[in-house]
Amino acid sequence: MTQRRALSTALSIATTLALTAAAAAPAHADPPPREVLFVANNWDGTASALSSGADLTPVAQVDVVPDRAERMREIYRDPVRLAAFLVVRETVGEGHDQLADDLYTTPDGTSLVVSRPSFADVVSISLRTGEVEWRFRVSGFRADHMAVSPDGTQVAVSASTGNRVHVLDIETGAELGSFRTGDKPHENVYTADGLIWNMSIGEVNNDLDDPALDFLKGDRVITVADAATFEVVREIDMRDRLDAAGLDHLSDAVRPAAFSPDGSRLYFQVSFFGGFLEYDVASDRITRVATLPRVFDGRRTDMVNDSRHHGLTMQPTGEHLCVAGTMDDYAVVVDRATLAEGPLVAVDKPYWATVTGDGAACVVSESGADQVTSIDFATGEKITSVPVGDHPQRVRLGTVPAGWSGVG
Repeated sequence: MTQRRALSTALSIATTLALTAAAAAPAHADPPPREVLFVANNWDGTASALSSGADLTPVAQVDVVPDRAERMREIYRDPVRLAAFLVVRETVGEGHDQLADDLYTTPDGTSLVVSRPSFADVVSISLRTGEVEWRFRVSGFRADHMAVSPDGTQVAVSASTGNRVHVLDIETGAELGSFRTGDKPHENVYTADGLIWNMSIGEVNNDLDDPALDFLKGDRVITVADAATFEVVREIDMRDRLDAAGLDHLSDAVRPAAFSPDGSRLYFQVSFFGGFLEYDVASDRITRVATLPRVFDGRRTDMVNDSRHHGLTMQPTGEHLCVAGTMDDYAVVVDRATLAEGPLVAVDKPYWATVTGDGAACVVSESGADQVTSIDFATGEKITSVPVGDHPQRVRLGTVPAGWSGVG
């Protein structure tokens, strides 16, 4: 009897200890999100997800216009919106609807936020269900390039016909604020010192491209706003800086741009020019010009949306830049210290450039070939090409839930 009582007590103590240990043990943590590259396929309204390394392994494809029928019903009921929709199709869209211009994932990787030019909106698409979670209509009739704040909580979008940048809460779509810009706001860049830089490009969808008609292109400036208050703190007219540097023959329409890692230099492309410029932020002057090889020999009016070169990214180390030579049909890695270019990589109408997750390679979207191509920063040589959707444009790093392989 005594032995049975002792055994029962021992079992009770063991059970208590086991339960206590189980309660004290940390809960099983969810696996971390997976890093991917998302490609915005503008003419078919999809986003291609690829592995974030230079191999660009396909992961999934997402429909970013699941509400297309509803949006089209709205447009057909409004004569003004319909007219604007058709103008976007026939001008900047080159005869196609623009359904996916730019895109970012939310910090937790569960949603994809997309700007849709022809629908003049930004939407959040659930990567679990494929449904629209929220929608924001921009001012005017067309949404364009976006940028995400360093902490991932804000997304800034250019309303290209509204001459305004809207800043939204990336989780809810609520407007946090906005600020006025020059004509046709385009590229947006957040900087580490809490600012948003917006580049307005003016009118690019007509044939008034002769330099003597430049005054008809509109007000093209860089607008710098505080990312917390959305107050404009500075306006930079590159016309004055170009003229001071003896570059009065170049357009002042600033296209894609990239800052050096320390934020002291801004590198940017301009309309009609094959190459890029270096701007010293502190001294407020243009310091160098990189003129790249000329292949395209057509007229200025043949350059799609005035962009001879459109796509520029900086290697995270700051050693190299990668340039998309849009009308010249090449991409090239350029040494930032010497501005010497590497081998020209033949690509078809490249329209954007970004970096892989490890920063070792550049990735350009080939809008003419419906594929993306990776290029080694160290050698300047092509690594691989992978097919995506129709007319790929912006390519952005993002995250998705671990094990995610598509919607549904």
